Amino acid sequence: MNNTFSPGSPRFGGHRESHFTASETVRDIVIGMSDGLTVPFALAAGLTGVVSQSTTVNTSFIIVTAGLAEIAAGSIAMGLGGYLAARSEAEHYESERRREELEVVEKTAIEVKETADILSNYGLTPEQSMTIVEALQKRPRAWVDFMMRFELGLEEPDPRRALASARNIALSYIVGGLIPLVPYMIERGNPVAGLKLSVAVTLLALLIFGCIKGRFTGAPAWRSGAQTLLIGGLAAAAAFLIAKAVS
Repeated sequence: MNNTFSPGSPRFGGHRESHFTASETVRDIVIGMSDGLTVPFALAAGLTGVVSQSTTVNTSFIIVTAGLAEIAAGSIAMGLGGYLAARSEAEHYESERRREELEVVEKTAIEVKETADILSNYGLTPEQSMTIVEALQKRPRAWVDFMMRFELGLEEPDPRRALASARNIALSYIVGGLIPLVPYMIERGNPVAGLKLSVAVTLLALLIFGCIKGRFTGAPAWRSGAQTLLIGGLAAAAAFLIAKAVS
């Protein structure tokens, strides 16, 4: 876990604060791994329900091939989605920043009042607020930074965020997607046995992944694990039963 530590003042015994700073990376991994574990798992289970009774074709080969194709398409689609989302976030930030830069010049009085109002919400007196506002007026860039953060609630995104997000989501999807398919590769020629092993392995992976996700996001590990396990299990069961009913 990536932590940032602040040593604090020696007067207070060298107090240290630990903050988790990799939330964006964790979010990408959660998105990619969650879908990667669930979608190929459900697809493989559904295909097993359709082709398991066939004796004329290598059904395990069909399931693995379809699963790999889905992983390839899904990882590309998910990665592209992550890239576009990050790019949209960056473009939105730049658009809002340009607007703020114009407003501190063209609508200075309004911006002064808005800044003072923000500071008053933190308990500063009008005199204290105006002292800070006057200081910010001498530093237009810092003033814009202040308004972006405290008026609009926007943080400047990392310019490398889009590509990193696409990579993290796509790779996580691939890793997650391979887990339910490996049992079919092991149990070649016996898709039913492959399904049973896939169910056991994938449900365990969903449980472990959910617990780890809870550890990073601050949710109770057992609850996060149970929710992830339930969602993945229901998706696979629904796909299998629907495919069985249709076939």
